[in-house]
Amino acid sequence: MIHLKAPWEIAAMRGNGRRLAEVAFRLKEAIAPGITTGDLDRLAEETIRGMGAQPSFLNYAVPGAPPYPASICASINEEVVHGIPGDRRLEEGSILSIDMGLVYGGYHADMAFTVAVGEVDDRVLELLDATRESLYVGVSRARPGLRVGDIGHAIQGSIQPHGFGIIRQYVGHGIGRQLHERPSIPNYGKPDTGDLLKPGMCIAIEPMITLGTWKTRVLRDRWTVVTADGSWAAHFEHTVAITEQGPEILTVLDGDPEVADPIR
Repeated sequence: MIHLKAPWEIAAMRGNGRRLAEVAFRLKEAIAPGITTGDLDRLAEETIRGMGAQPSFLNYAVPGAPPYPASICASINEEVVHGIPGDRRLEEGSILSIDMGLVYGGYHADMAFTVAVGEVDDRVLELLDATRESLYVGVSRARPGLRVGDIGHAIQGSIQPHGFGIIRQYVGHGIGRQLHERPSIPNYGKPDTGDLLKPGMCIAIEPMITLGTWKTRVLRDRWTVVTADGSWAAHFEHTVAITEQGPEILTVLDGDPEVADPIR
């Protein structure tokens, strides 16, 4: 069953979204050539715990894999998602995707972003820009009376003109008292299909887009997902509340220029 949140629950999740957006802001300031992904993980955990919250990802368990050992996912270049932080240093000309969540007062927030580390070529910049744009296109369809398929169709339509691959094995999801709830939110689909969107739903929309194939494989650590052809990937995500007035992005700081007018 899909749980519809009461107004006070959405208010609680809004506060958590702002907390997580603050963590993202601090990580973006710290990302530079030479820093390790483990350094970023420690910064994220310290910031989250300093807010009185807990990292949602730390020790997260799925069948067939050990508990996730870190507070963030740090995925470099061809790594799509679930990259485990460690001693690897960021290099000039690479890209880094950070996926992270926190829980406070029993409610979760989840978000992701990809950044260039130094200078990257134009096609890679196009990948980042197109993936970010597709997120907001998808958010614009998170409205009462539409369906999950309308979100995926909008993202797919935004990406296809660029000739990029749309990851199919990993999708967005409902969120609230659990990090992953119903419904699943694919980044492709047909209009007017899937679960009906209603006020009180909270969902995480997260396009994962590649320079090449949509196919993936999982490394021996049983967590890190990479593209099957080695092409680079980008990942952007926001937690979104569906209200009577339309979608509200929760994982954002007040006055953030990137989402000043995201709903088009």
